[in-house]
Amino acid sequence: MLPSVERYARGVAAHESAVLGQFIPLHYHYHMLTDESRMAPFAEAIALVVAPGMRVVDLGAGTGVLSFFAARAGAGSVWSVEANPELAAAARTNLGRNGVADRVHVVDADASAYVPPEPVDVVICEMLHTGLLREKQVDVLRAFKAHYLEAHGPPLPRFVPEGYVQAVQPVQQDWNYAGYAAEFPHFQHPSVEQTRTVALADPALYDSGLYEGDLPEVIAWDGMIVIGQAGHLNALRIITKNLVAIVAAEGRSVDWLNSYMIVPLAEALDVAAGDRVRIAFSYRPGAQLDALVPTVTRAAG
Repeated sequence: MLPSVERYARGVAAHESAVLGQFIPLHYHYHMLTDESRMAPFAEAIALVVAPGMRVVDLGAGTGVLSFFAARAGAGSVWSVEANPELAAAARTNLGRNGVADRVHVVDADASAYVPPEPVDVVICEMLHTGLLREKQVDVLRAFKAHYLEAHGPPLPRFVPEGYVQAVQPVQQDWNYAGYAAEFPHFQHPSVEQTRTVALADPALYDSGLYEGDLPEVIAWDGMIVIGQAGHLNALRIITKNLVAIVAAEGRSVDWLNSYMIVPLAEALDVAAGDRVRIAFSYRPGAQLDALVPTVTRAAG
């Protein structure tokens, strides 16, 4: 019999694999499909990046919609990789209904272990979450690149999304709900006005990267922000912008913002305009939300 600590650790790992990363349940994908702020940039980016006859891999394909976009753009072959049997079955059905089953091959496999049978031109991977937390985008792409280069050698394919930019913003958050005080991380749609949230300073960049390059083992920041508006600093807003495609010839990128994440602070500060606050945190990409535990202190001077 396994020692109790080891049994617990294995149980946690099994739970995470069941609810995170590739294993988002089928019913949740309805919200993803109806989120125009997500669908439109992916449709535009894939149409820009995928040319007729290209070979494409879609890692963590879910219901298959991004594979469909690639086929619609003219891809000759698409390997649509999905480890959740329920989602893989749904993808086969949906791709058949949309008339692209002859070019999109649904593969029941773990995206972090999959190697395409031949070199490909584009890799689509949307396992994205605010802060690069919870979902396994970084881990999956790190593993894919290593396996791909071992099997096929350079160059690497082009990735969609191509990169990301992350920022942190001090805010005053109203945690009172009909007289009931409750503080916990939650999410906000970027296009919806947030009446409970008051921005106390401009966002500050804390992380950025391209998926073709080296991927971080740890995301960490320790920096200063100047407060622009007096208030009660009791939370941070985490902002993640995905560069779905970089259109260098036009000097722009096709972007998608994840939902903002509000993270409560263990100790709040009353701040005035011009105050300098020091914010620090460190976490592993793909970790659970509670891995992001920020400290905020008032800077001297």
